Amino acid sequence: MASRISELVLDCRDPELLARFWCEVLDFVVLDRDDDGSLEIGPREGFGGSQPTIILSPSAEPRKAKSRLHIDLNATDRDQDAELERLRELGARPADIGQTGEESWHVLADPEGNEFCLLRSRLEPL
Repeated sequence: MASRISELVLDCRDPELLARFWCEVLDFVVLDRDDDGSLEIGPREGFGGSQPTIILSPSAEPRKAKSRLHIDLNATDRDQDAELERLRELGARPADIGQTGEESWHVLADPEGNEFCLLRSRLEPL
């Protein structure tokens, strides 16, 4: 028996803002709200599926450096350029983490500056 990733936890200043962003990006919904202001977002089918959920946990502590863990995305219904445009319209912005410009992926940041990458290959929807 092996383990699998069931949740990713992201500390943030504004869980509601990031929930709106990431729900639009991933076609997720809010699955749970905790009394401490945390939100759990995930696939419309709910908990326990093949995709991990994301817990957005409120934190007043400022981010100090580049994230040591980031999310990689693949578009499922459009090419990379069209998905890049969609992500930017949702509020993603380019992020410079020292890339050369020759990469096949785009480095972006969410509305709170958390880096993520948009990869070139397209995946089939689940």
